[in-house]
Amino acid sequence: MSGTFERRLLTRDRGTGLLQKLWLIPWSFVLLLCAVAAVGYVALYSAGGGPEAYAAKHAIRFGFGLVLMLGIAMVDIRIIARFAWVGYLGGIALLVLVLLHGNVGKGAQRWIDIGPLQLQPSELMKIMLVLALAAWFQRASGERIGNPLFLIPPALMVLVPVGLILKQPNLGTGLITAMIGGAVFFAAGVRLWKFALILAAVGVAAPIAYEHLHDYQRARITTFLDPESDPLGAGYNIIQSKIALGSGGLWGKGFLQGTQGHLNFLPEKQTDFIFTMIAEEFGLVGALTTLGLLALVVLFCFAVALRCRHQFGRLLAVGLGTNFFCYVFVNVAMVTGSIPVGGVPLPLISHGGSAMLTTMLGFGLLLSVFVHRDAEFGPARD
Repeated sequence: MSGTFERRLLTRDRGTGLLQKLWLIPWSFVLLLCAVAAVGYVALYSAGGGPEAYAAKHAIRFGFGLVLMLGIAMVDIRIIARFAWVGYLGGIALLVLVLLHGNVGKGAQRWIDIGPLQLQPSELMKIMLVLALAAWFQRASGERIGNPLFLIPPALMVLVPVGLILKQPNLGTGLITAMIGGAVFFAAGVRLWKFALILAAVGVAAPIAYEHLHDYQRARITTFLDPESDPLGAGYNIIQSKIALGSGGLWGKGFLQGTQGHLNFLPEKQTDFIFTMIAEEFGLVGALTTLGLLALVVLFCFAVALRCRHQFGRLLAVGLGTNFFCYVFVNVAMVTGSIPVGGVPLPLISHGGSAMLTTMLGFGLLLSVFVHRDAEFGPARD
């Protein structure tokens, strides 16, 4: 019955034309994304000593991503909701595939080749998880959400991809995926005491989990606590990052003048440590400007959630905003030595195809929520 009602609503609203939807797109947000990507282009130009190494590919990927984003924004959000489960199952299948036939790099099996594209399925899975959780909670009443049995299936929906990601191993992305799931649960109305129980269980299990970490993961934690204990080994990356951050001063050393980056002291300067490149060459002012632009992106995501009239769109916007925030927070905290080093890129700025593709895919879904924020999904189920 609810499916028939939803089809009638969808048919009734098909009169909204393509040009009208393009008019509804918040072009100021699109310009904001272009500004962030431009920061990435400048930083990657410097990291590669010219456009050929990283910057040109970054611009091409962002251009493709813009087209993808605008195309997804035109799709009715109810059609997207209808196929959310297909995307989730496809993401799980890709995670299984990467464990069976994925490419091994730096001690982890995280990538698969799809034609000319090297895809990291764990990045895509985060988006698919948000879609599936939003679809699960979209018409659930407060009474159903308060029932612990109703929360078992979505909890399993989070645990399965997190387990597959940890198996690669990819601890950082696995934890971020769990946090994104938790954010959607919270936005859906799950009570705080249930989160408290989960956190207590995690605290009890943490010492046991530490014993099962890989050697390099334990080394990262030890290095985080005392990086000077191995300055030429495990502590090298974070020590060089801190030197670069401090040497930039207030205004920086100038474009193409960063010594830590251009003399190759700074590791992974085009990916994980790109923010350090920005801080060294453009100083505290450049670093804060970059963080300000990224903060505006996060704020827009949550503003869309507040303006949306339907639960699916609200939860989707919250999940996507949390994903972007976690990207930024973990990367910046990592390069400043606030948390252990892990392989998390800075979105729209770091070099990498999978991160750019999934980020722009997520923003396409966000814009679809914005354009169709007044869509009707039908009544809640008791």
